[in-house]
Amino acid sequence: MPYSCGSHTAFHHHYHIVRTPKYRFKVLHGEVRLRVREIIRQVCSELGVKIIHGVLSRDHVHMFVEIPPHIAVSDFVRRAKGRSSRKIQQEFEHIRKRYWGQRFWQRGYFSTTSGNITDDVILNYLDKHTNPNKAGFSPNP
Repeated sequence: MPYSCGSHTAFHHHYHIVRTPKYRFKVLHGEVRLRVREIIRQVCSELGVKIIHGVLSRDHVHMFVEIPPHIAVSDFVRRAKGRSSRKIQQEFEHIRKRYWGQRFWQRGYFSTTSGNITDDVILNYLDKHTNPNKAGFSPNP
């Protein structure tokens, strides 16, 4: 089990996070999908969050990420949701019309650690979840 190191820490904090657009509309395709992926990568690089694996389906996002100990999972999700929601609605008029209340993502999210199951089980699940019509995340470029 490889550990990541900070200036005064060694850690292994892997989280499986799932988020869905409001009402679970199937809007994550085409240019919207690519832009959401790009925005999430930007937020991860700014916060020092490492993307281990990720999958974008038409109606939800799976992320398997390593979050440093000084960042709360809720803060990471809040920043990713807030920035992607705002930018997607600014850039895509059809999304702005559909989500007229300025809320693109569902209120909550699902998160679990890889403590009770191994990282390999989560990665296998995400690989099975991927098909040729779905764009995935690759590790940070």
